[in-house]
Amino acid sequence: MKVARVSAPRAQIGIIGGSGLYAIDGLKAVQEIRLKTPFGSPSDAVVLGELNGIRVAFLSRHGRGHRFNPSEINYRANIYALKSLGVRRVISVSAVGSMKESIAPGDVVLPDQFIDCTKRRASTFFEGGAVAHVAFAEPVCSSMSASLAAAARTNEATVHHGGTYLCIEGPQFSTKAESRLYRQWGVSVIGMTNLPEAKLAREAELCYATVALVTDFDCWHESEEPVTVEAILNVLHRNVSLAKRLVAAAIGSVGAVEHCACQEALAHAIVTAPNMIPPKLRTKLALLTNRVLPTPSKGKR
Repeated sequence: MKVARVSAPRAQIGIIGGSGLYAIDGLKAVQEIRLKTPFGSPSDAVVLGELNGIRVAFLSRHGRGHRFNPSEINYRANIYALKSLGVRRVISVSAVGSMKESIAPGDVVLPDQFIDCTKRRASTFFEGGAVAHVAFAEPVCSSMSASLAAAARTNEATVHHGGTYLCIEGPQFSTKAESRLYRQWGVSVIGMTNLPEAKLAREAELCYATVALVTDFDCWHESEEPVTVEAILNVLHRNVSLAKRLVAAAIGSVGAVEHCACQEALAHAIVTAPNMIPPKLRTKLALLTNRVLPTPSKGKR
């Protein structure tokens, strides 16, 4: 098993596949590697390859065979592993439920906001002696989202550009009372995995955007049957094919973005005095912080 470390970029774009998306078609020069990180092991091996001339790194969020529930996913290791390979932009593909009549199963939503209702997940790299407060008012990279929207339209998908993704802990679906409450908040879709993933991507100074594949109306919809795994999977299998085409179509324009403010998220975010950060922690965080906080020389704090 290889240890993740700073090295020459091996991929420009990371693709995190959610439920049903366990591989990307059309990859060339494929290489599969297993990494370990200071935060543990990622969900699965990372698959490196070339897609339409762009070097990409694909990671199955739940692991192939869907082995990890949303609360068990090691989000920190997943994001750290992609960062260690040189990834600068992350496309997150996720299955979601619709919270609006206007968003139907089979549609694609590109949310630009999140609400975090998770309870059990590590949501920061900075703890144990280092504190950072990154800006998260605009959690999605707008240029990436625009590229994905254009690709969705090219593939004749019904796409909703913008909206709010509500992330619940799971793995259970919502009660009707919860679903009705969330509807009052005006959210667009509901899922279980994009947080803390998006927060960690921002701390790692990675551009991040979500392709949310709508599989069902959540249980608020009185004229629909209650949400079941069987019904979700039927729609999900159709959505996965669309997602693969959409990502392939967008990869060129996403990769063409030279620089983005997302990649400077730590510029003024670390508030702990450098000389007060424990040396072991400085080393642990070096991959994330070297741009703004160089690792001290040996023998110095």
